[in-house]
Formats: sequence, structure tokens, C-alpha cells
Amino acid sequence: LKVRSIRLTGDPESRRDDPFWVKRTGARAHLRAAGFKDEDFKKPIFTVVCPYSNALPCNNHFRQLADTVVEEIERLGGKGFICSTPVVSDAETMGSHGMKYSLISRDAIADCVEIMHEAYAADGIIALGGCDKTVPGVLMPLARLNACGLSLYGGTILPGKCDGHERLDACSVMEAIGSFAGGLMDIEELHKIECGALPGSGACGGMFTANTMSSAVEALGMALPGTASAPAVSYENEVTEKKLSQCRTAAAAAFSLLKSGLKARDVLTKKAFENALTVMFALGGSTNGVLHLLALAYEAGVDFRIEEFNAIGEKTPLIANLTPHGKYHMADVDTLGGLPVVMRELLDNGLLHGECMTVSGKTVAENVASAPRIADLKQDVIRPLSDPLAPPGRHIIIMKGNLAPDSAVLKISGKKFDKPFSGPAKVFDGEVAAYDAITAGQLKPGDVMVIRYEGPKGSPGMPEMLSPGAALVGAGLGKTVALVTDGRFSGASHGIMLGHVTPEAITGGPIALVQNGDIITIDVSTKALTLGISDDEMKSRMSAWKPPPDNLVGVLAKYRRCVSSAHTGATTY
Repeated sequence: LKVRSIRLTGDPESRRDDPFWVKRTGARAHLRAAGFKDEDFKKPIFTVVCPYSNALPCNNHFRQLADTVVEEIERLGGKGFICSTPVVSDAETMGSHGMKYSLISRDAIADCVEIMHEAYAADGIIALGGCDKTVPGVLMPLARLNACGLSLYGGTILPGKCDGHERLDACSVMEAIGSFAGGLMDIEELHKIECGALPGSGACGGMFTANTMSSAVEALGMALPGTASAPAVSYENEVTEKKLSQCRTAAAAAFSLLKSGLKARDVLTKKAFENALTVMFALGGSTNGVLHLLALAYEAGVDFRIEEFNAIGEKTPLIANLTPHGKYHMADVDTLGGLPVVMRELLDNGLLHGECMTVSGKTVAENVASAPRIADLKQDVIRPLSDPLAPPGRHIIIMKGNLAPDSAVLKISGKKFDKPFSGPAKVFDGEVAAYDAITAGQLKPGDVMVIRYEGPKGSPGMPEMLSPGAALVGAGLGKTVALVTDGRFSGASHGIMLGHVTPEAITGGPIALVQNGDIITIDVSTKALTLGISDDEMKSRMSAWKPPPDNLVGVLAKYRRCVSSAHTGATTY
């Protein structure tokens, strides 16, 4: 099994005077100083990706998970090299300057993993993912390098509770802020929710971005079946034995992958991406899944474009009753049997490609064959396809029009739009001004709030608009005010939310030309996003438009120069 890592250590089966063995003497001397013994030079090396930080609950238990993986690798006859990466919490940086670095961190994580894996010529990868951008970020380099390995989710957080409130989560906190600002909640009640919403470690508990992507990765076949939904810890905030067992099983699977020779691109096929997208629509996943699946497909060399999302969405009903559009959490899915239960329902109804290979060494059909049937379960967390929460075409919709000539992403999460939403624009150059306007009561029913210069290049970093979105919901305007932006949304966002507008404002996209009072129309039936001005007026405004000054430095300047459009996944090379 030791193939690539011979480049680092030399070949232990060669003669002691073999020129390459002699050449690698310096490397072995340093490895001995790090704890290697003679017999260790014969063992395969695994990169163990550990995006750990004690700053956030999503990943603050990852050192224990990574140590468990390394211990199992050692027990099975390998060596594990831990690769640390940055971790940016969307929830903690939301609405602040720090949020600019969240999407940036996805590609930085991928680069960190590539650097460590290639520098040490490891044979395989076991990649832990948790907080939003770490899940796609740790998988992207496997696809990029066509590496041998798999991903493992660090686990979801459990629902919170406090006096008078049950089933709390990160979304509950943000909407409580809006309720307080709107005079619907006092400061004592807000403080109670702050203290009780998040009971311990784990990624945000609803069908937000982290759980969307953990589900997508399992559906892609790059994680072992049943690992996408397990809670990270107990209510005593101790890592569960189930999650530790999954760490050990992942280590064993990595050895099996080395033996079989199955690599990432053998799994990450066009049909695998169609499976992942089908699962995302069925669960009511985050719009961030659009960005991340496009980026993963790009890394895997798969021709998978944003226009294909509507084709999947138009045949996939919404069957998961999960927050933010429903009332349950990912931990509730786990009690039913995890994602295999959902995937079996989809497969049995002809919506998945059962022949796709996975890192378990089995096909999708084989992985889910023993999962319970939804019809046999007494519950309302996951609906059968015969009785969905919403019919096909009622979740994420890719829009186009003269306001979004490339594309835009609309999330309706089961809502029914009987007629187009049309209203006057209230324009804000940035999220902060928009949030202040909502809390000051400047928005009224029927308005279309436009937040621009928040795209991948514009902000830069394409921050999430959860703060203004949740403030609208908390103020009772979630169903009567639309939000249109070249930024993106949190998985916790819900309402009339239309983001990822491309071309973005900083590049001179039409969203840069919108003026207060312009009529914007969102027509779901035609998938059109329209700015109600003439072509001549559009050209006149374009000729007068000037981009804002560019005074960026460091990472932000570098990212603005190299990031692609959200239309293609906001990749950086």
C-alpha cells in the first residue's frame, strides 16, 4: 500500500546503498526526530485533515476526532499526518468584516490540504469536515488531485431549548434579533434564547449549509453511508461513541480504498453529482450547495453547470420537514436511520442512479438496500414521495433575466408563488446599510430590497445575508419583502430570497445600475428576474457607471483578482 510516500521516505525494500534511499536519509532523520521507528518507514502514510479551532462549536471537538483517526491508522499499520487548516464560522462572523473571509476560506482550505498532501507525498486522505466551508473545502483537493481517500463529517449539533422555547437552533437566534428590533420580544427573552439555542459542539442543526453539504458528500459517494447525520456530541457535550466509531470505520475504509485503487474521480462522476443535487432538493438544502457543488464538479473535471439545477429541481419533491422551512433537525433524521433512509426513498422511486460507486466499495443501491422504508416508519420528519412537503419545482430555482443575464438563485423552500412578485427597489450598497434600514423600520410590504457589491469580487468574499434576511423575518416582513443580492444566503435563510446575481455589481453587472424606485419583478413561472427599465436606459446608466475605488490589501486583494463568478462556483484557479 505504500506507493506515493516512497518519494518522502525512500523505498524500504531497496538495498541500503540504493542511491534514492541514500538521498532520502535527511528526510528519514527528521521523521525519526518526530517519532518514526525503523518499521514505520514501511507503512503507508495518510493525510488526516483536521480543520480544528476552539473558537467555534462546529469544529472544536476535531482534535479528538483526528486523534482517534490517527490511532486507528496506527493500529491498522499506517502512519497519519495531521493537516490543520483555517476555520471561519459563518454564524460568528455574520454581519461583520470577518464574514468576507468565509467563502475565501473554502479555497484556502483546499489549498492547505493540497500543500500538505503533496509535500509529504501521502498515500491516502481522510478529510474531516464540519463548519460550512470545511465540508466542501476538504473534499475539493481529493477531486483536484484524484486522490485516494474519503471525507468524514464531524457531526451536527443537537437542538437547543430554554424556558418557553423548544427545538432552537442558530436560525432561532438570528430571527430573535429581528423580533427584538421589531418590538416583538424583550431583551430578557432574547438573552434566554442566546443562552439556550446551542447546547454544545456540532455544526448548525437544521438543513443549513453544513448539513446540506454533509448530505451532498454522502450522496456523492465520498463519505460512508450513515455518517452525514450523526450528532457530534451528547447533551453532556461529550463526543458520542457513534461518532468515534465512524472515525475508526473511516480509517479502515481508507486502507480498503488503497487496496482497491478506487480514487476520487472514479466516484465523482456526472451521475454522482446528479444524485447529490437530487438529495439536496429533497432535503430542502441551502443555496450555498449551488456554489459548492459547482466548485466540486470543476475540481473533479465534470461538466456540471448551473443550468442543470432546474432540470433536477423540476422532478424532485421536497420531502424533509427540517428547519429552516420545517420544524425538525438533522439529529431527528439520524434517529430514523440517517441519509440512507432518504436515499432509499428516492432510489425506489427512480430518482437516483443506484449504480454509482462509493467509497464504501459498494454502489449507492447496495449502500441503501437495508435502510428502512419511509412508509414503514411512524414519523413526520421525512415524508414519502407520494405525500411530499411540496411538489417539484418549489425549492431552489435558477433565474435569469435582464437583471441577471448569467444567473441568480432563488430559494422558496416549498412556498407557492401564484403570481409574480413585483415591487419598487430599495437599494443598498452593502449589507450593513441594509440591516440598519430594516431595524429602523424603513422597509414596507411590497418592497424589493437590493443589496449589492457583496459578490465574490465585490465584497470581496460573497458574505451571507442572513442578518438582513433574518431581520426581515423577525420584523414580520419575510413574506412581503423580497431580498435580491449579488451576495449569498445562509442555509438558515428563508423568505423571498434571491442571491448569487451574476454578473455581480463590481464587474458592471445590471444590479449595479438599479436605482431606488425601479420596479423589479420575480416571476417563478418563467424563471425571470426583470428590472423594469428600457434597454436604452440600461445603456445610459452603464455609460455613467464607475466601479467603487479599490483599496484592498492582502488576502482580500488576492481573492478579488483570482476568484471566478458565482455562476461557475466562485473557484480560484
